[in-house]
Amino acid sequence: MSPPSVAVFTDTYLPTVNGVSYTIRTWRDRWRNRGGRMPVVYPGSDAYDPDDGEHPVGSLPFPMYEGFRLGSPRIPKAVGDVDVVHAHTPFAVGLGGVRLARRNDLPLVTSYHTPTAEYADYLTSRPRVERGIERIAQRYERWFLARSDAVVFPSEAAKERALADADADVPAAVVSNGVDTDFFAPVDPAGVEAFRERHDLPSGPLVGYTGRHGYEKNVGEFLRAAGGLDATVVVGGDGPAREEWEALAADLDVDARFLGFLPREDLPAFYSALDAFVFPSPVETQGLVALEANACGTPVVAVDAGALSNTVDDGVTGYHYDHGDLAGCRDAIGRVLDEGESLSESCLARRDELSVEHAVDQLAALYERLLGENRGAPGARETRA
Repeated sequence: MSPPSVAVFTDTYLPTVNGVSYTIRTWRDRWRNRGGRMPVVYPGSDAYDPDDGEHPVGSLPFPMYEGFRLGSPRIPKAVGDVDVVHAHTPFAVGLGGVRLARRNDLPLVTSYHTPTAEYADYLTSRPRVERGIERIAQRYERWFLARSDAVVFPSEAAKERALADADADVPAAVVSNGVDTDFFAPVDPAGVEAFRERHDLPSGPLVGYTGRHGYEKNVGEFLRAAGGLDATVVVGGDGPAREEWEALAADLDVDARFLGFLPREDLPAFYSALDAFVFPSPVETQGLVALEANACGTPVVAVDAGALSNTVDDGVTGYHYDHGDLAGCRDAIGRVLDEGESLSESCLARRDELSVEHAVDQLAALYERLLGENRGAPGARETRA
């Protein structure tokens, strides 16, 4: 029996590379491998040619957030004949998913990737206006989640944070985004050495981070903690905070190498080259790059906040430090460097738990449960309209 057909609606997708677009693409590919159909509706862009099963809708660039486009809530005809609707974002394209679910009386699943209120940072720098936008965003987010038959959170921490002030009983499920452990795996010494040579990295310990260079990622804290470490800091990725971070590293006289955007095929070698992956972001709903690093055998130093409090297991896959505690961050990096071999072995022993196949198993079970409830209770969905 083939898996159910699932229409995905998302306001962020390729060519933008982030946790949402990566997760959608990976889940879609795994779903296809199981014989299922998972068409993706997303904001179209001249910079990306859609593959089979990808359906762009009209969009405009969003000037305050590079790489984000404002799509329309249109429902392409090709995705109408599906069993389940899965919205990955609550904006205009996501609303198209809500419309399709209502119109065809289909189960609606919503993935909670990022708190909507956090986008207020991109709209204004005025605190009073920002707080007002955040309140509106939170009310809208609660409205959107209440339309859903199930809300998927990538971690318990994300679920608790989102539902703390919920004024309705939101049916929640925790499903990790999962890591492609076939791809994210330790790279042999020759491959690591080739990566070092390609980026002119010195011998000796490497500690680093990769991801979007957004101010909310708090990488400045890592750079300040790195002063005095006998290690080279390596930072991959790009974004609006890059210039400030480079200037900070120079002012602190930290040996930091900013590599810019790294192609996905280089990431396993990047992680494998590091002795410690440092993740100081207190706002993560899961922290997928930390899991990717672990899958490559690299332990993580993480701030003890948000989902990272649970993503990293102290003494097993890395160590935590308190947000703002520079000495604590520096000490945690030192512990990881001292215990690197045993921590790496522990990380590799947990690869199966991290796999995207495990995540898609859970997702499939959720879809089947909702379809069973939908068939067993005609008209029940109207209560969420």
